[in-house]
Amino acid sequence: MGTQDAPFSLRGAGAKRLKALVDAHFDFVWRSLRRLGLPAADADDAAQDVFLVAARRLDRIVAERERGFLFATAVRVASTFRRTVRRHPEQPAAELDDVQSVGKSPEELSELSRARPLLQEILNAMPIEQRSVFILAELEELESPEVAELLELPLGTVYSRLRSAREVFQSAARRLSARESFSRRVKP
Repeated sequence: MGTQDAPFSLRGAGAKRLKALVDAHFDFVWRSLRRLGLPAADADDAAQDVFLVAARRLDRIVAERERGFLFATAVRVASTFRRTVRRHPEQPAAELDDVQSVGKSPEELSELSRARPLLQEILNAMPIEQRSVFILAELEELESPEVAELLELPLGTVYSRLRSAREVFQSAARRLSARESFSRRVKP
């Protein structure tokens, strides 16, 4: 699923800037795409698409706003990927989504593997405006003024969306917790 623009090539300073952009922000873009609802298998392709868009628009990206540009692009690319999956569903492959971290106990790893799909379920239920702010503030741990700058929103709007997103998150977490608790009691 690539970007449908004409081929291009970067040389010299443009290629160096793109490489620096990828080196500095790839992990952020990939995590953002995952948190925006893409499975790991699609996040790699989508991240490539994000950086292809950046390469095509490199001369228009203000250096201080690179991260904001990349996040906004990731939101659009994730939306396109999700829409494509809805139109052309595939058989889901079993994902080895969670890389085991050295130093974590088996219990911690088990708890994390159960928590990740629940977090993604909650994030998927949020409107994209709330989800974007929540991802940047709560998961990427950015300060609200930085979120406002990245998303080019007034600070008050960020605070309002973050408050609403936290309420949605807490409500969904309570529902999921109750559902899981009920499931454990019902199983023999």
